[in-house]
Amino acid sequence: MFSSTKDGAKLELRGSEPYFEEERPGWKGFIQWETYKDKKAKAREILARYAFDKPPEFQLAPLPGTNPILGGDRWKEYHLALGPTIRDIPDISWEYVLKEKSPDMIHVLQFPYNGEPPRRRLIENEVTSNADFFVRNHGGIPEIDAEKYYFELDGLVKNPKKITLQDLQDESKFPRQSNMVTLQCSGTRRIEQIHEYPGDGDELINAPWGEGAIGNARWTGVSLKKVIKYCGGFRDDVDPTDVHLEFYGADTYFKKGNVYNYVVSVPWRKVKINEVLLAWEMNGKPLPRIHGYPLRTVVFGYIGARSVKWLYRIKAINGPSRAPVQMKEYLYYTPQVGKQNVKYSNGFSIQDMPVSSAIMSPVDKEQIIHDGKIELRGWAYSGGGHWPERVEVSSDGGSVWYQVPPERLSQKYFHGWRTWSMEMPVDPEGWLEFCVRCWDNSLNTQPTFTRSAWFVSASIEYNVSKLICLARNWDMHVTSSCHRIKIYSINRSKPDTARRLKYLEEQQLPLLPVTQPLPIELEDEEEYDREVERQGGRDPKE
Repeated sequence: MFSSTKDGAKLELRGSEPYFEEERPGWKGFIQWETYKDKKAKAREILARYAFDKPPEFQLAPLPGTNPILGGDRWKEYHLALGPTIRDIPDISWEYVLKEKSPDMIHVLQFPYNGEPPRRRLIENEVTSNADFFVRNHGGIPEIDAEKYYFELDGLVKNPKKITLQDLQDESKFPRQSNMVTLQCSGTRRIEQIHEYPGDGDELINAPWGEGAIGNARWTGVSLKKVIKYCGGFRDDVDPTDVHLEFYGADTYFKKGNVYNYVVSVPWRKVKINEVLLAWEMNGKPLPRIHGYPLRTVVFGYIGARSVKWLYRIKAINGPSRAPVQMKEYLYYTPQVGKQNVKYSNGFSIQDMPVSSAIMSPVDKEQIIHDGKIELRGWAYSGGGHWPERVEVSSDGGSVWYQVPPERLSQKYFHGWRTWSMEMPVDPEGWLEFCVRCWDNSLNTQPTFTRSAWFVSASIEYNVSKLICLARNWDMHVTSSCHRIKIYSINRSKPDTARRLKYLEEQQLPLLPVTQPLPIELEDEEEYDREVERQGGRDPKE
């Protein structure tokens, strides 16, 4: 007997079809794996029966020219193997992509869904629309009835509680908080690392993101600090400095033959400064289902992986979570670590997002006809409680830098990005390398090149943690070097170029793309002889 998805992924079932019960009424597709070890053991035994698809090779080979770029077939097969309660999650999740996201999204991975918007549109507004906001999911989308929703808060608190959405939205119990916060996937711009220095090739963990895995939105909800207080705070025998808050998401996550719910944690020191929000609203509207409806966490300034969707439990624990996403992923290794010697313990956990920026318009390899200026547009961001103060761009690969005028930067927010634009003076023609860098309020900036770990300016050498580029990291997270694009410059203010453009226009012949040969003679013999003579002839006189 075969089980299949609507898009053609299928699996021949081995043995009778299993059944894993959904514990909560109104929570379709939610299996509470973390509470029941017997369920996890049964799922592991079932998964071990199969030889699932191998990860596709997308680092040492060119990316497919398709959209979706990668299909995630083995992740679909995992769901098909575990029976009817999660079998249809891949199809359900894709239906929400088509319903809630823009039709021209770049589908980096079809399932679990990872997608980003077209480059230019992302920076048209300082607030990213819900339809264009990037999606980085580790599992499928559970369908949760808000009327039947609640989450549990337990662990090291004095008074564990079940809290409904109605409770949380009761302003007599919890004051509301609204913040402009940028969320960024730590894999943003990973495609640059893949092109230069391939690493771990898991298509979900290391999806080939471009520059669009970032978004800026206004989130509304309740500070987690207030909810901890509502539960009586921590027990008297607990040292708060060692407390972490562990977040449980209702999506099903697979890793190395095992099944989990999505679980990560953040330290109490982050929560107590009101930088962890339990949010039910995104840009003035209820959360889209694909973004965590009805409730999610939003962790300011941290990598997006800590902002858990479809929240069903918060547990106060001692030390960081030992769940696989926290303990075994989103790690930074030294350049000498790779497949031959990597271990979880020799990497450190990535939390704060470093300073970063990108040119979103023009795009790489674009050919531009201009009159001596080219408009550049992009974004700049710094996490960990920092914000962009200055953006600089270069048209020569990073030797001479021009400051983006302050009036061409969007509004400052403590936890938000800034979009920027600049009319860049460009005199030379041919292929030019443009790059951008951001300076934040703590004087952190970006290394100039992908392999740089140090930045040297005049007689000053900065050894700052934010300057360390993570592109040599086997786990391939956080590309923080200067973003670079190559542009072919066609300067209409140059007399020869102006004459050629005018002639082509009269003949109704295209100049672009520049890689296509011209169907005309480049000059007649009379002009050729005149120019060669002016240059002193082809050969020396003696």
